Amino acid sequence: MSLQDIYQNTIQFAAQKHTEINQTIPGTNLPYVVHLSNVAMEILVAAGQSESFNTGFAIQVALLHDVLEDTGATFEELSEKFGRTVAEGVLSLTKNVELPKDERMADSLKRIRQQPREVWAVKLADRITNLQAPPHFWIPEKIEKYRQEATMILKELRGGNTYLENRLQRKIEEYNAD
Repeated sequence: MSLQDIYQNTIQFAAQKHTEINQTIPGTNLPYVVHLSNVAMEILVAAGQSESFNTGFAIQVALLHDVLEDTGATFEELSEKFGRTVAEGVLSLTKNVELPKDERMADSLKRIRQQPREVWAVKLADRITNLQAPPHFWIPEKIEKYRQEATMILKELRGGNTYLENRLQRKIEEYNAD
């Protein structure tokens, strides 16, 4: 299957799932698929800067990265439609809601580190995309906590993708300056 077909097939599935719950980008009226496509765009650019990078796999994981956490999609459904490797990558990016909130990111990062480097790249790309201007209703403490979490992600996933690590470092610095 061509990369374009992989992208189209995957984004249609993800868009449908996120649209079913009327999900938008927090603080905006933009459909959530905009976030997913932005993460995939980061992956596409990174793929061109990276050796031995499975772009098709990374695009699928990028477009699906929030589908288990935010929608009614199941691991079994992802496994059937996209394969077990993609489903496992998405699952590692999904926070375990049974854990206390302050332990969820560390747990997810631990599981991500057990996955192929392309999954690491998706987490880096996701945080790069999320480090835009914070929603207007976020208080300064939440903004600072989010910046610190981005720093933890960068530290824990160092060695996963140099290009995206450098992009995330710059985004953290810019976010801190706002």
